[in-house]
Formats: sequence, C-alpha cells, structure tokens
Amino acid sequence: MKNDTREIIAYEAMSGISVTHENAPCRYPAHWHNSAEFTVVLKDGCRYMIGDVEYRAKKGDILLVWPREIHEIVSIPKGGNLFIQFIPHMLENNTDLISISRLMTGCHIIRADSEPELTDAIACKIRLIEEEYKRHEQLSETKCKLIAGEIILLIGEYVVREQKEQFSTDHVTSQAWGLIRTICNYIAEHSAEDLTEAEVAEAAGLSRHYFSRLFARYMQTSFPSYLSAVRVRTAIRLLADEDLSITECAYNSGFQSTTTFNRVFRNMTGFSPREYRKLHRA
Repeated sequence: MKNDTREIIAYEAMSGISVTHENAPCRYPAHWHNSAEFTVVLKDGCRYMIGDVEYRAKKGDILLVWPREIHEIVSIPKGGNLFIQFIPHMLENNTDLISISRLMTGCHIIRADSEPELTDAIACKIRLIEEEYKRHEQLSETKCKLIAGEIILLIGEYVVREQKEQFSTDHVTSQAWGLIRTICNYIAEHSAEDLTEAEVAEAAGLSRHYFSRLFARYMQTSFPSYLSAVRVRTAIRLLADEDLSITECAYNSGFQSTTTFNRVFRNMTGFSPREYRKLHRA
C-alpha cells in the first residue's frame, strides 16, 4: 500500500497472497479484483460497502469480500483492521464448493456476537497467515495458502449448517446436495454454451419439473437466474483482461447477444460492463 487512495495487490512477497495491517487505508473508493479479501475487524466503527449494501462492523467481526465483487472502505479507524487477499482457486475447481458457491458468496459478514467460536477461529487463522507471511521462510507461501483453504472450509461448513436448518432431515438434504453438486458442476462446465434447463435436467436424470423444484428449493433461485449469474461471474473475470473486447467477453461467457449481456450485467451488478471494467484494480 502506498497511500490511502490507491490499493495495490502486487503479491511481491508471495505469489497470489498478501497481508495488510499497519498500512491499511482508512478509506478507499469502490473497486474490485480477482482476489478474495477477508478482514478481521480490530476496532468498532468500521464501515464498508459491498455491492450496494453498507456493513457497519464491530470489533471481532469477520468481513468477507469474494472475488470480483465491487467493494469500498467507507471509513475505518487507523489500525482498525487486518486483512488478507488471496486467489481462492478451490472455489472454482472443487465441485462441492461450486454447488454452494451462491451461499458462500452471499455471506459477507460473520458477527462475533452471534458466532463467537467461528469468528475467533477465522481470526486465529488469519493471524497465522500474517505471522507466516512476515516470516517468509521456505514453504511459507504454501503454508499461507493451506491456511486460507482452511478458512474457506470453515465458511463452507457454516453456510451449509445454516442452510440445513431450513430443511427437515439431514438425510434428505444430503441426497439433494449430491444432485445439486452434480448439476452445478455440469452448469459450470457448459455455461459458455447455449445451455437449456431441459438439457441440464436430462443430464442429471431428472424430469424438468422435478429439476426446477429441486433447484429452486436448494439454490434459492431459478435455473435461468443462476445460469445468468455464472455467466456474469465469468464475464467479470474476462473483463480483467484488457486485450479482450466487451463483445468477446460477452460471447466467451455464454451470452448470445451483446444487448442481452449488457442488460443482464447491469441488472446484476448495477454497472455496465465498460463501467465495471474501469473499477478494476490489478
């Protein structure tokens, strides 16, 4: 970090991971990057924006910004936070995480007053990453990334536990999640194609009607909305590549026209693809 007006994710010390504490900015304008950013709130009075939602965090809370999310530091006291930034490859490569990705990326703050054990555990692991990062010994990079993976696992277990409480039995939920995992993996692999609900239902061995009900119940969204969200996430990742035109980003992510792409993208992010690209910080 050079100053309070520009965030730099250079990963000079280690590839793909960074830790910021003493030099963390007290304010920082809206931006996004391909890294996840997990923050331990050290002082009361911290205010953040993620998307169009403001979060007022207290000491001990954990704030979660997922890759490619617009976020802003509205105001924090000096020394008010400790955060890590890292590329969570497992989120896009592990099918069990893909199946709960909507639940995970919808989780932006874990409150210390309601989840003290979980927030303490995550804070402890972020501190371990900070210590290992400063130590910078042989294999420190690998150790930091493994600990970051443990944090992802803790959050995944938390959102699944919260989800299961909405259903009657763990047995039924486990069976359904097995199907959902298969379905989400199929969608991830074929989202750039002209994919239909009927095709995905057939691939999962389900009738279209049952597929539609199952998917809506467990994913809390419809298949078309979920597919659009997957394609928008892919498009955002592609927008980070300045060599690709907006049109190329649209078609490479699965949209069949730039008109549809622009409309869906703005509806989901609040920005046009061109505006979103301008907010990127490499």
